[in-house]
Amino acid sequence: MFFHVKELQYHAKPDRPDPVYAKKLQEVLGGQFGEITVMMQYLFQGWNCRGNQKYRDMLLDIGTEEIAHVEMLATMIAQLLDNAPVEDQEEAAKDPVVGAVMGGMNPQHSIVSGLGATPTDSAGYPFNSRYTVASGNLLADFRANLNAESQGRLQVVRLYEMTDDRGVRDMLSWLIARDTMHQNQWMAAIEELEQNEKPIVPSTFNQQYEKQEVSHSFMNYSFGDESSEGRWAKGKSMDGDGEFEYIRDPKAFGQIPVLKPAPGYIHGTPNNNENP
Repeated sequence: MFFHVKELQYHAKPDRPDPVYAKKLQEVLGGQFGEITVMMQYLFQGWNCRGNQKYRDMLLDIGTEEIAHVEMLATMIAQLLDNAPVEDQEEAAKDPVVGAVMGGMNPQHSIVSGLGATPTDSAGYPFNSRYTVASGNLLADFRANLNAESQGRLQVVRLYEMTDDRGVRDMLSWLIARDTMHQNQWMAAIEELEQNEKPIVPSTFNQQYEKQEVSHSFMNYSFGDESSEGRWAKGKSMDGDGEFEYIRDPKAFGQIPVLKPAPGYIHGTPNNNENP
């Protein structure tokens, strides 16, 4: 059961309308690493959680907070579109140089949503549920969550730099701080899980069934040896089960593939080199 509190989690009020910036802000609402993505990702991970109940509770805590962030961004976008001087900005955008910089207002903000936010990214592409990760393996999921928060915070910081509106920056500063906490949160959860299971996902697979002779080999598949200087190329492996090995000139292990001709009903290309 969810309850809605009328007050926003934090202030979301711009100093002035800006329909062009509203279009940009759509990215962290409905983009691949936007708030709708992490909201859906955390909630489904929580609803599907079969592990320790503290992880389920934590996931639903943060997933519910992300609903609040969706509301804040939608509210901010709607206010950035309030009484927007659309005609002036569209006229200015007719200048090729100015237009390239401004990008212009998202026409769907006036045609489709009636000066409101939409569940889309900054290019108008609809939110896609394939952005979300909920695998049932908490270590794999928490690593995906850390990536999502890292990319999301990066995008919000970039948006912060793109405006001098104090109201917008005030809200973004809140979101940036919460993304700092959420990155810390996922790192802490990952560390806790790794104390109780191997760091390689899934940890439950019997590794005798993998080709262990290449389990810790870094293979140099490009010109140059600079990659040999990294932590991944020498020393104890991160899973503690071996030593990293650097293979400067890796060889192919497999066969040269030769496929049989397709049967006649497929109507493929005949193999004219085949002996009669």
